[in-house]
Amino acid sequence: MTNVAIMLLPHFFPDWGRIAQIASLEKARDIGNASSRRGPMIRKECSFMIRRKLLAAAMALAFTALAAPAFAEDDATFTENEITRAASDFFGITTEAAAKAVQRVFRDQGLPDGYIKGDEGSGAFVVGARYGSGWLVRKNYEPKKVYWRGPSIGFDVGGNASKVFTLVYNLRREDRLFHRFPGVEGSIYFVGGIGVMYMRSGGVTLAPMRTGVGLRAGVNAQYEEFTEKRDWFPL
Repeated sequence: MTNVAIMLLPHFFPDWGRIAQIASLEKARDIGNASSRRGPMIRKECSFMIRRKLLAAAMALAFTALAAPAFAEDDATFTENEITRAASDFFGITTEAAAKAVQRVFRDQGLPDGYIKGDEGSGAFVVGARYGSGWLVRKNYEPKKVYWRGPSIGFDVGGNASKVFTLVYNLRREDRLFHRFPGVEGSIYFVGGIGVMYMRSGGVTLAPMRTGVGLRAGVNAQYEEFTEKRDWFPL
């Protein structure tokens, strides 16, 4: 921290160069005249001034370092209103209907730093498969095409196709999305005609939201694996 503060002193304090020059001249004078009584006093005064400047610069840097992550986090996350509007437009439902489910997820998980909007189809009888594709949306980044797949095990009979709107938490980097996400036991619930469940892995949490025929969910075991390219193998 001290080295960084010294490098940034000229930026924070324009008169830093003059102070350093005085200190250098006085040090050279003291070396040439070791018997001078004034030399130590001047060195002490300059040293005191330097320490004050270093302390002020260090405090300014510390404040900037602490404040920057908070500002960056606010800029990278989506508000409840933003997600409600996006989900409402995507599903083609009223904002009131979308808001009920969104409020529940926000209450449980907080502000997401991304979302995935796409379509999926699945069919299952005891053991089935689920495939989907969509777009990962993050602030300050271009949307990225992503794919997911996984088995659906349970008393799921028949096939369905549905829209899926997935909130993404603690992603930070897109590569953290591309692996397997098991479902969180007991996390499936239905609010305002929208089915929601949580999936979690590696510190990243996903909250897929489904409507219509997509409300039907398997029991006992389910996971989804996200990839950058389509893969039809479900296991």
